[in-house]
Amino acid sequence: MIAVPDELHIASLVVHAAPARMEEASRVIASMPGAQIHASSPSGKLVVTLEAASGDDILAAVGRIQRTDGVLSAALVYQYADSRETMMEEVPHEVRNDH
Repeated sequence: MIAVPDELHIASLVVHAAPARMEEASRVIASMPGAQIHASSPSGKLVVTLEAASGDDILAAVGRIQRTDGVLSAALVYQYADSRETMMEEVPHEVRNDH
């Protein structure tokens, strides 16, 4: 049996909700496992990120957002996947002294 690496998938979306229903839609999205809302506008636009264990889980979450009452559209902007081990590696911060 082939070992499947433990992966982490991250996606970002722009969600457009009806302004009058944005608060309700935001509550539903924010309650989804792995979902975070990073910004919103009075016109109903939301910037959302999703984290999940697989691409299928990301697609299921996007579909759930698209079917949320008050959501007019949800567009996938970016998706990235890598092993969880690689994603958790600390990246050294290089300090430069350019004088």
